[in-house]
Amino acid sequence: MPPEPDSTTAAAPQIRLGSVDAYRGFVMLLMMGEVLHLSAVAREWPEESLWKPFWLFLALNQSHVEWTGCTLHDLIQPSFSFLVGVALPFSLANRVNRGQSLGWATLHAAWRSLLLIGLGVFLRSTHSDQTRFTFEDTLSQIGLGYFFLFLLGLTKQRWQWVALVAVLVGYWLAFALYSLSPADFAYDKVGVPAEWPHLYPQGSFQAHWNKNSNPAWAFDTWLLNVFPHAKTFTHNGGGYATLSFIPTLGTMILGLIAGGWLQSEKPVPTKLLMLAIAGAICLVLGFGLDYFGICPSVKRIWTPAWTLYSGGWCLLLLAAFYGVIDVQNLRGWAFPLKIIGMNSIAAYLIAHLFEEFIEKSLHTHLGKNLFQVLGSELEPLLLGLAVLFVYWLILFWMYQRKVFLRI
Repeated sequence: MPPEPDSTTAAAPQIRLGSVDAYRGFVMLLMMGEVLHLSAVAREWPEESLWKPFWLFLALNQSHVEWTGCTLHDLIQPSFSFLVGVALPFSLANRVNRGQSLGWATLHAAWRSLLLIGLGVFLRSTHSDQTRFTFEDTLSQIGLGYFFLFLLGLTKQRWQWVALVAVLVGYWLAFALYSLSPADFAYDKVGVPAEWPHLYPQGSFQAHWNKNSNPAWAFDTWLLNVFPHAKTFTHNGGGYATLSFIPTLGTMILGLIAGGWLQSEKPVPTKLLMLAIAGAICLVLGFGLDYFGICPSVKRIWTPAWTLYSGGWCLLLLAAFYGVIDVQNLRGWAFPLKIIGMNSIAAYLIAHLFEEFIEKSLHTHLGKNLFQVLGSELEPLLLGLAVLFVYWLILFWMYQRKVFLRI
């Protein structure tokens, strides 16, 4: 989860925005909402029911697309990364206000990076017989890019724009110039069926971004085999890759730029307009790169087109939360989200580590029949809602006692 802005001190300028906490809470809620198992509900719902399309729509937006495209669920990880960048200018301002030296702040950024990488590895290893040295987890991806983001946060915004362009163009070139796989490439050996509908035709320009036959995949077949594994690493089943942290850094830089705007002394309407215009431009650019075949928009390998397209949605979502909460001062409705957003690291860990324990406890103490009161089709949903409520109660308890997990 995104590192939080530090707590406000009496003499400090505003360093925490309600809109950022609410947006972060909304994102965490979408992630924790995986316990609702909407795909199971949609699958079991009677075909002849008029409600079937409704459940299918919800299930679609609680699932990742197979390759190109975007659902609401696909925007969770980009929002994590984006909010890291948004939070950084406020965190830096707070450290300056506390009188912390640049040296200590730099050491803290390096430590935060290492800790995020380590937490990602730990979470990917929780159901393994040995440590799984893999770096595609959200926390690891953020950690791999965070120190570079911190250094950019110390520069003027024009250099942040230069870095963003360099990251996106450089990563695009790395794929575009990489040798295409031969016509007889054994995709089935790297977890991709030959008839998989999302493979681009061999020899086409877009084939440079095919699943598990691109430079990021090739890099992992070297890097991950440096670490001990039960068997030789040949591919990631979802096509995810370590090097995705580079364009993910681009997403974080977009957030850094947006955070700089919010922290600036520009008039509030100007800030809101800048976020909205930047979001629209990024959406158009990302969509256009994919539509015209210049660069596919693929979250799983975080292509530059995806960075721009998802970044556009992040900017627009931030603009919406900022406009409602900090501009119109409509805050009450967002309190449940604030509880989650202010303790996002705790929420992330709770969702990844406690789901099975809480489900089992609910069945033990309340019985299984309670969750079948509306029929077997809705049992996964009712159980998931109960688990989600327990998650929130834990975070509410922590909030009341001012217990916040920070890195």
